[in-house]
Amino acid sequence: MAVLSRKDLTNLLNAKNSEILSLLTKTDSLRDNNIITYSKNVFLPLTKICRNECGYCTFRKDPESVEGNLIMKPGEVLDIIREADSFNCKEALFTFGEQPDEINLVVSELDELGFNSMLEYLHFLCSETLKKTGLFPHSNPGILKKNELKMLREVNASMGLMLETSSSRIMETIAHKKSPGKDPKLRIGTIKNAGKLKIPFTTGLLIGIGETVEERADSLIELRRIQDKYGHIQEIIIQNFKPKPGIAMECYNEPSIAEMIKMVSVTKLMFPDVSVQVPPNLNNQNSQIFLMAGADDWGGVSPLTPDYVNPEAPWPEINKLKIATEELGFKLKERLPVYFKYINEEFLDSCVLKKIKKIC
Repeated sequence: MAVLSRKDLTNLLNAKNSEILSLLTKTDSLRDNNIITYSKNVFLPLTKICRNECGYCTFRKDPESVEGNLIMKPGEVLDIIREADSFNCKEALFTFGEQPDEINLVVSELDELGFNSMLEYLHFLCSETLKKTGLFPHSNPGILKKNELKMLREVNASMGLMLETSSSRIMETIAHKKSPGKDPKLRIGTIKNAGKLKIPFTTGLLIGIGETVEERADSLIELRRIQDKYGHIQEIIIQNFKPKPGIAMECYNEPSIAEMIKMVSVTKLMFPDVSVQVPPNLNNQNSQIFLMAGADDWGGVSPLTPDYVNPEAPWPEINKLKIATEELGFKLKERLPVYFKYINEEFLDSCVLKKIKKIC
């Protein structure tokens, strides 16, 4: 597939605001339908213990501050998933801080639950979800080795890991200097290994954490290179940094609307074969313009649980998303956590594929 060069990307990302309309027209010409998708999900943060200390994060908690509730217990998790089943949710989004079982307190609690590791516990919960509910697991467990991805592939419809940026320079800044797991080489390695294993995958970029326009272009080129080789990236999230009270980057500015419009449009131009998503709860007043810029998916929206990574930003009601979508002449359609073109024997384990065919 022909792709834009680094120079082309940089020029488009630096386009004057008066040139944005032309960029939107180019992006709109790539659409082959008027469908905007979303996934009705339930958000399950199994633990907030994390080895990383990102400058923009409010999700992570210190083990000493959690007061004995280090890990969501199996009964609690399954009760929430069953409730989500009653809401006709189809995606169980499992996430947790990166490599939490490096912490002895977490190891002890896992041992009490009868598990040797956080990934073993995750596998159990995903398996129970598949067996006992109408939901499909989508896991975001951070950096993983190839054999760990292979194990989780057995019980997941799709998986995800944000690249955030391919720039190693950001590792020296306030955003990632205390976050060994945000090393781009490690994250790229995980995304590539997911491709080798044919795992339908969600990734994305975090915009506004100190990266340059050139580094944004480089990140897109890196993801395009991976997609051309493995073809497993089903969606790319373009997420804007949001300053929040109490974070290290509290006084940093979020990216402008113009920056985000250009970033979304250029991503779609670079990835006409991949869905592009902008989180609607982080852009409550501006979400429609990103549909005009080329986004074609709202991402996961929960009628039951909050966005634990951004708890200050509630999910929009699905009916409101429908109105916002239809005002622009598009049609809102619910999807599974795995996109339709990946529902086959090449990309899904037999137990996941069998359940999809049975339920859907």
